[in-house]
Amino acid sequence: MKNRFALLLLSLQFGLTGFSPLTVQAASTVNAAPKARLALTGGLPGASNLSSGQTVKESAGQIKMNAFVSDLMKKMTLEEKIGQLNLLSVGADVTGPVLSKGVEEKICQGQVGGVFNIYTPSSVRKLQQMVVEKSRLKIPLFFGYDVIHGHRTVFPIPLALSSSWDLDLIEKTAAAAAAEASADGLNWTFSPMVDIARDPRWGRVSEGAGEDPVLGGKVAQAMVYGYQGRNWGADKILDTDKVMACVKHFALYGAAEAGRDYNTVDMSRVKMYNDYLPPYKAAVDANVASAMSSFNEIDGVPASGNKWLITDLLRKQWGFKGFVCTDYTAITEMIQHGVGDEKKVAELALNAGIDQDMVGELFTKYGPALVKSGAVSVAQVDAACRRVLEAKYKLGLFQDPYRFINDDRPKKQIMTSEKLALSKEAAIKSMVLLKNEGQALPLSAEKKIAFVGPFVKDQRNVIGSWSAAGQGKEATSIWSALETKFGDKLGERVVFAKGCNIMEDKELIEKLNRDGAELALDAQSGPAMIDEALAAAKQSDIVVAVLGEPFIMSGEAASRSNIGLFESQMELLKALKTTGKPIVLVLMNGRPLTLTWEDKNMDAILETWHCGTRTGAAVVDVLFGEATPSGKLSITFPRNVGQIPIYYNSKNTGRPFVANEKFHSQYLDVSNEPLYPFGHGLSYTTFDIAAPTLSAATLKAPGALTVTTTVTNKGKRDGVETVQLYIRDMVGSITRPVKELKHFKQVALKAGESQTVTFNLSSDDLRFYNGDLKFLAEPGEFKVMVGSNSRDLKEAKFTLQ
Repeated sequence: MKNRFALLLLSLQFGLTGFSPLTVQAASTVNAAPKARLALTGGLPGASNLSSGQTVKESAGQIKMNAFVSDLMKKMTLEEKIGQLNLLSVGADVTGPVLSKGVEEKICQGQVGGVFNIYTPSSVRKLQQMVVEKSRLKIPLFFGYDVIHGHRTVFPIPLALSSSWDLDLIEKTAAAAAAEASADGLNWTFSPMVDIARDPRWGRVSEGAGEDPVLGGKVAQAMVYGYQGRNWGADKILDTDKVMACVKHFALYGAAEAGRDYNTVDMSRVKMYNDYLPPYKAAVDANVASAMSSFNEIDGVPASGNKWLITDLLRKQWGFKGFVCTDYTAITEMIQHGVGDEKKVAELALNAGIDQDMVGELFTKYGPALVKSGAVSVAQVDAACRRVLEAKYKLGLFQDPYRFINDDRPKKQIMTSEKLALSKEAAIKSMVLLKNEGQALPLSAEKKIAFVGPFVKDQRNVIGSWSAAGQGKEATSIWSALETKFGDKLGERVVFAKGCNIMEDKELIEKLNRDGAELALDAQSGPAMIDEALAAAKQSDIVVAVLGEPFIMSGEAASRSNIGLFESQMELLKALKTTGKPIVLVLMNGRPLTLTWEDKNMDAILETWHCGTRTGAAVVDVLFGEATPSGKLSITFPRNVGQIPIYYNSKNTGRPFVANEKFHSQYLDVSNEPLYPFGHGLSYTTFDIAAPTLSAATLKAPGALTVTTTVTNKGKRDGVETVQLYIRDMVGSITRPVKELKHFKQVALKAGESQTVTFNLSSDDLRFYNGDLKFLAEPGEFKVMVGSNSRDLKEAKFTLQ
């Protein structure tokens, strides 16, 4: 009855009268490039093509929404409008030093637009009832949470998912996460994180899609489509098994200096536009509902107060129509950046175009006074308020504030057999076989195998950081999967020894445990555990060492200066090496690791990342050959930290490396080349990718040519290969990368089978931002390269006219 009464009040209160059609401001016209260099020019991809003064013809749904929101805003006081710009944290999960206080009272006063960090139908219903039943205008809240790689059913961390290069799979995992999250009362997730990352010391590499703008952009779009579907807008309210997505962190956060979280970012506009902005733009093109401003500065101005970034670029040039929230207390933190006091940073953020202040509450504290003094216009507040209300309209909350709250949905949607199967499939496809000497893998179930290491029986760490509502106790460990596989014969086939602690630095363990790491030292001494592992190895035919880093050492506020395995783990590996037994190293980690010694001394290395709820079952299937690995690295693995930053699409220098010559760009003590390049990943079979053939030697713009190659499975097992296409622009008005990924296709081939793979390479694929930030393709010579990774490529040439 309460729900029906609330809905009746809403229907009586909000009439559909009066509206003002919204005009769309056109992007600035791009001037022509010099004739000598011009092949194809254009504005920012997806930017408005309207000339000044033109308006977009609105649909019936947009007209209805505009009228509804306009009528509601006429009833709102300035304080109530600013209240919609207040985003507060409720509950136990916080990602910063502040927990919002007095939330219930503020909700009843209409001083809150949305809350996050609370879920389950009963908890969400309680807060929604407060605003609907007690606030003056009864404007419903929306509810957000960090659903990053699954809600209760946890999928591989985003870095792992991107290593699958399987866009359909990635979209399915996001859709499954949305279904579970919405069943738990949520309607907004702070994902996808699309920051380009070239420094694996940065803990948040685990949360993104790696180093490449093309792959990163495709992953961003797949995740937005998975979370929201493809019909976000006023004409069709969001389905109740979907949630709003939030692209983050806008912008450039992945380039934090020294790989240290929250640190300064400084780069040229050319690098910004060509390398770092494309994935954000891809999410905008996918109609992402919201964006989150980053902690860092851009051109000396913090993102949350940067009008050029939020208004000029995101809204005017890219045509973004959603709302922008800040990251946790980011407006307040601008004080530490040194751009003003509380009142000043609130002014900067409002005038920059920020729509919601996450946790800081400076908008509600200073907003009314800033408007009354003229420092912030009423129009600026109205625009922000409108964008928030439009999101609630598109969620259908004005039709039914409780539409995402259903006590029966969790048991129908959460941790279903289908979602658990998807978690296992995603884990298998995300794993990357880094090395496999002498066909050490797959394992034979007929041999005696020693499983050694602190992660063999682990459940908590396998689900990784940002595991949302996921629970380690519900995850499948490798050991439990082995018990399922071998049953009563487990003791005959498998022996276990812990071998070492994950780490032995008591001070670091204490620090990490304060943040929930759940690390403990074994009662046995380090030498005693190694002796036990050696005994297990000596009675076995092969050793599987399961090592890595705990979940707490990747993710937010988890930067590392040393990204190798911990000393205790290295001591174990070196001791095992003395047995002479073949060793398979299984890695569980949230970032690239430095593995130079391991690469030289291990027979096989399988990168499994933190792969989610069904990790154990997936790892065992891959180890024993019931599944064949197909993952490819989406980020480069360095040889040591001295090589960082290292990435495949680098620029050449005037003195590129030449063997045995001194005065060239090189290290004295290590190769310039990475340990494992971008795109690398082996299989249990062998593929051959033929040199590319082109449909023409000349490409005229605008136009396209076809690039064809033949892929052959030359091994004895079925497998999947990811064929990658790169280009190189040989001469440019500005220097160009030595190679750039443009297309990729996955091909499933039976043993001995061949298949022709064709790519359509258009003149649009050759465009880049020049020194004047004009987006164009310049005529001249190009290389096109195909292969299984960014290093092992075969090439052809063509000319763009």
